[in-house]
Amino acid sequence: MNILLVEDDLVIADAVCVYLQSKLMQVTHAVTLSEAKHYVSINQFDVCLLDIALPDGSGLELLSLVRKKKLPMAIILLTARDAIEDKVTGLNKGADDYVTKPFDFEELIARIYSVTRRQDQHLHEILKFEELTFDAKAKRVEVRGEQLSLSACELKLLYLFLSNPGRILSEAQLKDYLYGVNDDVNSNALNVHLFNLRKKVGKHIIITERGLGYRLAHQQE
Repeated sequence: MNILLVEDDLVIADAVCVYLQSKLMQVTHAVTLSEAKHYVSINQFDVCLLDIALPDGSGLELLSLVRKKKLPMAIILLTARDAIEDKVTGLNKGADDYVTKPFDFEELIARIYSVTRRQDQHLHEILKFEELTFDAKAKRVEVRGEQLSLSACELKLLYLFLSNPGRILSEAQLKDYLYGVNDDVNSNALNVHLFNLRKKVGKHIIITERGLGYRLAHQQE
């Protein structure tokens, strides 16, 4: 499970990260609203644990952005014990749940599992573009009914492209999505994955926008 934690209290954030990682969850930590927006723009998350009072704005702004874009991400607010108005406002804006600080880790994990179960009931697992079909749950890719054999990185890249149809994705965004923003990865590795993916699904499906990046393209283009 891929978690985005938006929390400016580093003591709380470190403890939450350690606990969730012990449950075999991947955790990306954002300290500010702008950092959280950046991560949301380049990654797919199952759950966002969202503090409301951030150094550069309100977490409710991120909540509104996620719901406006209809991203399939559950949001759990991290609120102060006396912040009744924040809880009500957040739920009215589309938050899935909330936990009150200080919270018990067992309660937090239970709420994460609860919202993801509800979220799974509404997710569209089949992504389609032109003659390409991607069953995200089964990790099965077909072109004109013929199944393709893709590596884990190729599957991840394809999912990102299919989740952002028509959007140009830069090499930096693709690299961050595959490896994380802090990893020192040889840029040739991304180029190899892109080359192999385009060779398998068709270079006409994923095209190069010179100097900008890559995007999905319709046949009539």
